[in-house]
Amino acid sequence: MPTLYVNLSKIATNTRRLIELLSGQGIELVAVTKVTLGDPNIARVLRESGVRTIADSRIQNIERMKSDGINGPFMMLRIPQVSELGRIVDLCEYVLVSELEVVEKIEQLCREKKRRVKLIYMVDVGDLREGVWYEYAVEEIAQAVRICDWAEVCGVGTNLGCYGGVLPSEENMRTLLSVRDRVEKIVRRPLPIVSGGNTSALKLIEEGRLPEGVNQFRVGEAIYLGTDVTNNREIEWLEKDAFILEAEVIEVKTKPSVPVGETGFDAFGRRPVFVDRGWRKRAILALGEQDTVPNHLKPLDGGAVVIHASSDHTILDITDVERPIRVGDTVRFRLSYAALLRAMNCPHVEKVYV
Repeated sequence: MPTLYVNLSKIATNTRRLIELLSGQGIELVAVTKVTLGDPNIARVLRESGVRTIADSRIQNIERMKSDGINGPFMMLRIPQVSELGRIVDLCEYVLVSELEVVEKIEQLCREKKRRVKLIYMVDVGDLREGVWYEYAVEEIAQAVRICDWAEVCGVGTNLGCYGGVLPSEENMRTLLSVRDRVEKIVRRPLPIVSGGNTSALKLIEEGRLPEGVNQFRVGEAIYLGTDVTNNREIEWLEKDAFILEAEVIEVKTKPSVPVGETGFDAFGRRPVFVDRGWRKRAILALGEQDTVPNHLKPLDGGAVVIHASSDHTILDITDVERPIRVGDTVRFRLSYAALLRAMNCPHVEKVYV
């Protein structure tokens, strides 16, 4: 069985370093646990490292953490499904919203349950994922404030990089701040939270370009991997190997580097492209697309290259690897965010905490 080694001390180190950076700018770190499937072991480390609010996009993950003794506050990261609003109001202190109809339903549930929930209204500043378009946001958010009595619109937020790949910038952060300022003038009360940052926005802080007033970052990737995929970089001051994936070698053969015969699409509807490098030594691993995203793995053995994968098999070129690799040996990898997400969610990948 493939094994994912989870180094809790390195997760703690990254969390503390991020809190130190952000708190120095008056910014709260909200730690995102969705990539870990709401793992209570990891959530506990986040809390012990100084995280106040934990965010997740699945209510089942929040239920998992709470049932294992992890207390709130929790944030519902994904704009909510109406069918789950009852559970969300019961379990979450913060909810990201983008629809007035949903705000009305949350207000009704809060009144019935006599429970206070804070809402962060999402604004689309260009990435085209969730949120009211920034040019039309002010009146809609002001209306949401007027709807609420038991619930409370406590701020505005945005998401960047995850759908359209739009990079956080001084300009789009100022757009979000401008929406907040204009709503406050209309409703005549403060909206204290501006949730404008994620891992990709850390670069603005590092370069001294984050506009004053953005005071909350929702971060996952940087905590767990020390990387920033949107900006295509490794964050030099963070640990990169808190997660290591290990898989067993089940075949070692020397074969041509290009398939023989007429080719179509593979089992996933892709048309793979092969470069003719002559005969190459290859290892097949007991690891596939069902377990992770193989082409997002970085082998720790120098010279090893992931060629391609099917649902159950990953093919590794080991011709240039110095150590001898035999059947029964294991190969280790660092992971991208996408590879970690699938591995943590796969029951066929064993999780070992170190």
